[in-house]
Amino acid sequence: MAYPFADVSSTPLSELVSLAGRRALVTGGAQGLGKAIALRLAEAGAAVAIADLDEQHAAIAADDVADRFGRAAVGVRMDVADAASVASGAQSAIDALGGIDVWINNAGIFPSQPLVEMPDETWEKVFAVNTRGVRNGAREAVNRMPEGGVIVNVVSTAGFRGIAPGLSAYVASKHAARGLTKQLALELAPRGIRVLGVAPSYVPTEGNMAMAAAAMEQMAAAGVDLSNMPAAMSQSLIGRTGAPDDIARVVLFCASDLSMVMTGSTLLADAGETI
Repeated sequence: MAYPFADVSSTPLSELVSLAGRRALVTGGAQGLGKAIALRLAEAGAAVAIADLDEQHAAIAADDVADRFGRAAVGVRMDVADAASVASGAQSAIDALGGIDVWINNAGIFPSQPLVEMPDETWEKVFAVNTRGVRNGAREAVNRMPEGGVIVNVVSTAGFRGIAPGLSAYVASKHAARGLTKQLALELAPRGIRVLGVAPSYVPTEGNMAMAAAAMEQMAAAGVDLSNMPAAMSQSLIGRTGAPDDIARVVLFCASDLSMVMTGSTLLADAGETI
């Protein structure tokens, strides 16, 4: 079987990092980490579709991307937990951009509640977004990439270890997403599709800070002693907390031909937190 991955050893560095002529879709892209990823992909030359539950904010983010880099950009509504919504959003992106070559599964949630108190509905919702959402996105990407492409799954350091009380559903869902990254790479290589994961530690974004504050309130209300909790958000070995663009640059590496020999790996972008 011929695997359609070129040897790019003689390609100039400027071309290896370039995404000129490619079309990328970023889920959860209206703000925070997803927006930072969209901006870097556009800077590298890609036309970008920003997919988000909030279609209005997705359109605003797309306009910003287009204004900054002069790339084609479109905002589309997408609920990653709903396969029909993913298909509809992908089609809207293709109608606007002409195709999809790079798919970034970035959307995610992390409500916090002790396992013994967590209702089934909460557990199922976390898996619906964080794991089934990756499956839905990857499956749609395969159907939209007849010439091959790249799928990047934003996992988390929670895909490698436990992180804090109350996040059992999140940790389990991200371990599943990391495993799915491996399996997708195995199954999709013959189609010319590489699949990589990027695992950031906590990065202060609008959504992350709001969710983290809510999680702390819930744990405090449940009587969890927070004074001895590991400082999971500040265990950096580089002297600072990561910024959204720190993660976006790693995603760009995965999406570009710089990483041509890689598939199935999940890259830790965690400032050494999980050593």
